[in-house]
Amino acid sequence: MKELRIIATGGTIDRVHDTRTEALSFRSNSESHLSQMLKIGRCYFPVVEVLMLKDSLDFDDADREAIFQTASNSAENALIITHGTGTMDVTAQFLDGQIPDKTVVLTGAMRPFSLSASDGDFNLGSAVIAAQLLESGVWGVMNGRVFPAGALRKNTALGRFDD
Repeated sequence: MKELRIIATGGTIDRVHDTRTEALSFRSNSESHLSQMLKIGRCYFPVVEVLMLKDSLDFDDADREAIFQTASNSAENALIITHGTGTMDVTAQFLDGQIPDKTVVLTGAMRPFSLSASDGDFNLGSAVIAAQLLESGVWGVMNGRVFPAGALRKNTALGRFDD
């Protein structure tokens, strides 16, 4: 099996409900939910790295460059990048072709892990398997489907990723 690193960048998967503002935000201690999600699934081997916790709608080229640098410099050849669904396709296309010797899988959630009925744990588990089995390249794994970077599209009307 491939060694696996999960790089957290934020997005809905890591959001929590802020009772003071009645909005979704990130934990005040800048911790990700990923370790807890993996523990629930009894998945103990991935390395988890928090690069940033940010809404992907606020990403710019500097953020994508930081993701690229982190992925490129990773010792592992299988990588998962948790990412907001709003611009996941933009980052996938930005990375596509730039990291030829690694399998890079982007995933996230339409509903936060911290709230009930989240799709985050399902998507993360799917990404863990996909990152170990897919060939080198950049992929998106959402809603039980695998998409090459160029075919990753969010269907906002249906609330899922389709081809």
